[in-house]
Amino acid sequence: MTSLWRNREFNLLWTSQSLSDLGDGVASLALTLLVLELTGSPVSAGLVGTATHLARLACRLPAGVLADRLDRRRVMVVCDLVRLAAFAALTAAVCTGRAGLPLILAVALVDAAAGALFGTAEDASLRSIVPVAQLPDAVARNEARSYGASLAGPPLGGFLFGLGHAVPFLGNVLSYLVSVVAVWCIRKPLQSNQTPNQQGYAAALAEGVRFVLGHPFLRALLLVAAPINFAIAGVLFTLIVALQRAGTTPAVIGLVETIVAAGGLLGAACAPALQSRLGLPVLVRAICWAAAALLATAALLTSSIAAAVPLALAVFLGPAANAALFGFQAAITPDHLQGRVISVVMVVATSMAAAAPIAGGAILTFWPAPVAILVFAAAVAGSALAATFGRGLRVTPASLTSGG
Repeated sequence: MTSLWRNREFNLLWTSQSLSDLGDGVASLALTLLVLELTGSPVSAGLVGTATHLARLACRLPAGVLADRLDRRRVMVVCDLVRLAAFAALTAAVCTGRAGLPLILAVALVDAAAGALFGTAEDASLRSIVPVAQLPDAVARNEARSYGASLAGPPLGGFLFGLGHAVPFLGNVLSYLVSVVAVWCIRKPLQSNQTPNQQGYAAALAEGVRFVLGHPFLRALLLVAAPINFAIAGVLFTLIVALQRAGTTPAVIGLVETIVAAGGLLGAACAPALQSRLGLPVLVRAICWAAAALLATAALLTSSIAAAVPLALAVFLGPAANAALFGFQAAITPDHLQGRVISVVMVVATSMAAAAPIAGGAILTFWPAPVAILVFAAAVAGSALAATFGRGLRVTPASLTSGG
């Protein structure tokens, strides 16, 4: 088997999307800074961020249907061209002094919608360009890409914004241009040959939902991934609030997210080694129990930035679990359902993560931060129980072929 590092198609996609993710991280911070510069209103900046998240979430399920029905290469190219045009318009508006909140909001919404469709099509294409045995390693490399962009993007975005308000957006335009060229240069087809699908949207989406709920492993994936995402987001939010209440300076509070992202990046680098030593069921169960214990430990340290360390260690374990779970998901899902299955799983997982700050805020209204963190740790313990006693993770080699 050719090494994943020598897989031309995967490396074209991975390299170009590493640059594109970096451009997104740069532009995301720059959009917030631009809104604050123009309006001076934190509420307006929050509006753009919230609207972007909601748009991405709302577009996930339709994106799954489109990624399965349309040519995935063309979908990705069109999405990047749309985002390129949007940020080119914003760059021109900033240069000419015509940028305003309505344009910024429109660009953010277009970027979120096209990004949701691109990401779903990219994930659905992975099985077509990577051998089944290498899917977990490919997912781990994609995890490293995301964490790396989250580490480097914001500081680079702030630096470029200081050079000129339009510079970060121009950089994002160039990253989308590179992505268009790279995706178009991929030689392998990104999906199997398909017969025309006459299903309506609702019927097509229902087919994907039925497949997820009807497959024991995919049901287990939801029971494991969604609570962990919920808990990580909730503990991070709780720590930020707790440190702010303790009078910690904003610069030090900002280090929390940096420490957590660094943990994820290191975890993604170590994920293949962990997977090679432990089978999927043992790996996921061990990670779930360890994460529950680490998050509970953070409850003892809420008055100090030291609380970020057990959280970072929990996040360090995440890429190995994600690589094993989502790599196997890609292997057992028929190609014509890849987009819909991915979109259903991601909507469940991200919806719970989006609810975490609200849940954390409600708990903190009545109880101290350690109680809130223990509640989130209990959610991970629930995932650990599901992984330990559920049947979905009892994987056999035959399940790869029986799943299609």
